[in-house]
Amino acid sequence: MPVPTFPVRAAAALFLERQHLEAPRSRPLTPARLLRFAEDTGGIQLDSVNVVDRAHYLAVWSRFGPYDRRAFDRLVHRHGHFFEYWAHAACLVPVSAMPAWRRAMRDYHIKHQGWARWLQKNARVLKRVRETIAANGPMSGGDFDSKRPGGKGWWSWSPVHHALHHLWMTGALTVASRKHFAKRFDLLERAVPAARGCEPVSSEEFARWHVTQSLHAMGAATEKDLGWYLSFPRSFRTQRIAAIRDLIARGDVAETAVEGQPGRWLALTRDLPALRRAARLSAPSRGTTLLTPFDSLLWHRERVQRLFGFEYKIELYTPGDSRVHGYYTLPVLHEGELIGRIDAKTHREDRVLEVRHASFEPWFAKRAVSPSGGIRLDVDQAMAGLADSFASLATFVGAETVKLDRVTPAKLKPALARKLREKA
Repeated sequence: MPVPTFPVRAAAALFLERQHLEAPRSRPLTPARLLRFAEDTGGIQLDSVNVVDRAHYLAVWSRFGPYDRRAFDRLVHRHGHFFEYWAHAACLVPVSAMPAWRRAMRDYHIKHQGWARWLQKNARVLKRVRETIAANGPMSGGDFDSKRPGGKGWWSWSPVHHALHHLWMTGALTVASRKHFAKRFDLLERAVPAARGCEPVSSEEFARWHVTQSLHAMGAATEKDLGWYLSFPRSFRTQRIAAIRDLIARGDVAETAVEGQPGRWLALTRDLPALRRAARLSAPSRGTTLLTPFDSLLWHRERVQRLFGFEYKIELYTPGDSRVHGYYTLPVLHEGELIGRIDAKTHREDRVLEVRHASFEPWFAKRAVSPSGGIRLDVDQAMAGLADSFASLATFVGAETVKLDRVTPAKLKPALARKLREKA
């Protein structure tokens, strides 16, 4: 029997839908929508870079527009719907996934042999850190630097830091809150009531869940995509291959193909009708938004290039004189296409959102057909959508003014500047 084959645009459209980007900024944030977003994607990545705003705040803004971040923080850290764990990187993870990640926590304790020598040397440190937090409540690493009589700290910072990390990764502790992005740890079962009595799934169930969750989040994917999406645990390929084979045999996963793309693609069998519907859409999504570099849509950048024809690199790790687009560039999603990127910075004291460089894809600037699906976008409409995104982002980060600097190609600057003036 021939495998079902879908156009690239169908795979892109379902991917955007599962990432809650089918109609960005069209619906306000609610607790239910936030939880559903995290459940569908598998997690919301955290990152310390604060040039525009923190990554998790921006990822939620990209979907829902401006919202009350204090209410968001309370929902995340006080209401027991989320916990922090290492899914792709450090992420806000929904509590519904607790039984699965409990397995990863237990396996980390057993299998992460790189800790063996450290644990032997620092067993007392590990025990004291856990006992101190159990007695005192949430604490940060800095809290352990306080002086005891005699003028000495409890321990040097490095052993405490490693102890906190190990206790977090093995599920003894969790991040109960953050202050200026610094973690404050508490006992997992005290901070997250859903963890009490929560038993881990079996290793085989975890592997099947891992594949199923990743396929749900992506819609259709290659095996390499699966390895780069929820990229934790490390060294998981053998278990993933066995789980894929098992899920295909059960009829839960189907082998598929994507037109023009080599190799085997996979999709949840229940998602085949959704892929067929996605193939009939005139555009993969509607509306305009900006994405954080750490957005779950971008977790596997090679996949983004295959589906959208968009090559993306986070240049904050690139020396300044070698950067092409800018330090912290936000990809621009418009009508289901990635049409460029914005190097932006929030000047908080001056209440200015500076667009240091707006760089557009050559095909878009030339009003040519998109590389991913053969559609031609209206440039003026895109400039209006981008100006609206700037205004929305400025509101969210507390800026009163949007300052536009360089645009590439320069011929697009007048149109974008005009749309910005209309929004002012």
